[in-house]
Amino acid sequence: MSAAFNPSPAPRRIIVAISGASGAVYGARLLQVLRETPGIESHLVVSSDGWRNIEHELRMDRDFVEDLADQVHDADDVGASIASGSFACSGMVIAPCCMQTLAAVAHGLSDNLLTRAADVMLKERRRLVLLVRESPLHLTHLRNMLSVTEMGGIICPPVPAFYLHPQTIGDIVNDSVARALDLLDVPHNLSPRWQDTEFAEAA
Repeated sequence: MSAAFNPSPAPRRIIVAISGASGAVYGARLLQVLRETPGIESHLVVSSDGWRNIEHELRMDRDFVEDLADQVHDADDVGASIASGSFACSGMVIAPCCMQTLAAVAHGLSDNLLTRAADVMLKERRRLVLLVRESPLHLTHLRNMLSVTEMGGIICPPVPAFYLHPQTIGDIVNDSVARALDLLDVPHNLSPRWQDTEFAEAA
């Protein structure tokens, strides 16, 4: 009798979206980490303003960033696989998330592939994490954050954890990316975790 066939487990799919807010480094770093994490398949979608910020802030060309992802989707292609609830996916991170994208997600506009994929995360009750970037915030920004939260999304601003004594910009970026990975249940060693014994010793 032949042995039973045991297929290898399918990789966990995670969507990384980069919108037009400042902070393209968060999305790029997230892609790098996911690339190095076994069992993860990353899907990238970037808005036109997101590509502009990648070039301006990071001095990275499009091909370099696309090579960090397992699959890349055009933001104008609303018929792509990630636009469907039948696409098996563990979660999505919008890093960074501009206020325009936040508003589109909060009101279910699905006006491009990025916001459609986010809408799918919400309707399928999957994890959606938004690294919102804006300051100061007016009332509509706050109301949109509330709406997304009420629908099950997670608002996760990239706020530095200075108690960890970051030494470089890379340390600050890694800490915010680490928090996003925690919310997706992706293992990492990007940033130290808080140990109250250390605080006691320092005091």
